Amino acid sequence: MLPNFLLPEAVIREDGEGPVISVASAKGKMLLLTLGITRIIEQQSLDVSIWGSPDGADWGTAPLVRFPQKFYCGTYQLVLDLSEQPDIQYLRAKYKVNRWGHGAQKPLFGVYLFVQETEARAAAKTA
Repeated sequence: MLPNFLLPEAVIREDGEGPVISVASAKGKMLLLTLGITRIIEQQSLDVSIWGSPDGADWGTAPLVRFPQKFYCGTYQLVLDLSEQPDIQYLRAKYKVNRWGHGAQKPLFGVYLFVQETEARAAAKTA
């Protein structure tokens, strides 16, 4: 059911994935993904990808879409066109974190990822 969080607001320190979200009600529609990074430390990166599944079990071998690699706090948006993926019933976000530089400190990100339906016209403006 949309709108919903693919990643509820949390602090992440290692690679992981969000909950499985049903998007059956949005079949064939445009979705707007909003990634918020609210907390960060220097010399680290975040990679977020969105995976789709027809049955909630088989997630395929490649993501439907991915955000460009992120290094800074901010709000970032991406459009996912489900009309090109008519069998997709479920979405899940996966993320990878990386840290380099001084010390052995683990990565630290405060993040959330929100998904909602959007009109094709509004999606074209953000693309």
